[in-house]
Amino acid sequence: MIPKAKVVITHWIHDEVIDYLSQTCEVITNQTQDTLPREEIIKRTKDAEALMVFMPDCIDSEFLEACPQLKVIAGALRGYDNFDVEACTKRRIWFTIVPDLLAAPTAELTIGLLIGLGRRMLEGDHLIRSGQFQGWKPQLYSTGLLHKTLGIVGMGKLGKALAKRLVGFEMNLVYTDPIPLSVYQETAWKISRVSFEELLNYSDYMVLAVPLIPNTYHLINQDSLAHMKPQSFIINPCRGSVVDEKAIAAAIESGQLGGYAADVFEMEDWAIAERPQEICETLRTDNRHTFFTPHLGSAVEEIRRDIAWEAATNILQVLSGKMPQGGINLTSETS
Repeated sequence: MIPKAKVVITHWIHDEVIDYLSQTCEVITNQTQDTLPREEIIKRTKDAEALMVFMPDCIDSEFLEACPQLKVIAGALRGYDNFDVEACTKRRIWFTIVPDLLAAPTAELTIGLLIGLGRRMLEGDHLIRSGQFQGWKPQLYSTGLLHKTLGIVGMGKLGKALAKRLVGFEMNLVYTDPIPLSVYQETAWKISRVSFEELLNYSDYMVLAVPLIPNTYHLINQDSLAHMKPQSFIINPCRGSVVDEKAIAAAIESGQLGGYAADVFEMEDWAIAERPQEICETLRTDNRHTFFTPHLGSAVEEIRRDIAWEAATNILQVLSGKMPQGGINLTSETS
């Protein structure tokens, strides 16, 4: 009897996806809410042919050396900066992602962060829960969104999803990206392309929608913050290390920056050796100028199920000798 291929899954997924894989594979799961220690993942994967990974995981050459049977690493994610894809390629291991399912829910959350920060909703919630609210009074005034300028840095899938959803907000929308939108898109979404410097100078709100690559690491730093419109706001739903959190805290303290909202944090970016080990305390304890969510971008029940299902499909395609639909590093000829 031919043994089933072993598949290791590092984090919780829906039971139906496990059942889908179990039809043809031996599936080793982690159905807890916790991230396994690296050593435990390696122990489980040392004789596995496939591995499904998630945002908290980090794969490097040392990991791959300890798991020589791997044929495919399937990311249940889109951003893959925590994974050494080049090392996978050298070992002829497919690395796959899920490119099309995360933009819409992340854009939804981004709008929530935008409104929450711009309308001081967190402060209002704290006021109610403190027992001090006795009825209406003129307080917690904000800049609002109407007719304000919002700049989107990066016009990939997330930037486009966000622009489409912001059309009805009656804001002045601008974006910066090396590749311009089509004339049709710019017209339909009422958005104009500007330089990064112009976006910094004129935006009341700036949304970051870029991948974490060498050119975007600490894109928002002390220098770029100094060129921003005073008392403007930044919303970051993409990757924590696109900003320098300490510089953000200093800009808020000086009054240059009006506020910062984020769903992502520098401490999550495992591939960066000098990353901080925790969220900047000054930001975390500032209930007046910050608004945070715990990496909820794609945390929608149906979406997370579909993401895991697509990652599982990529695994089964590789194990059956096919080219995976989400493969980013090999071709059918080089695998």
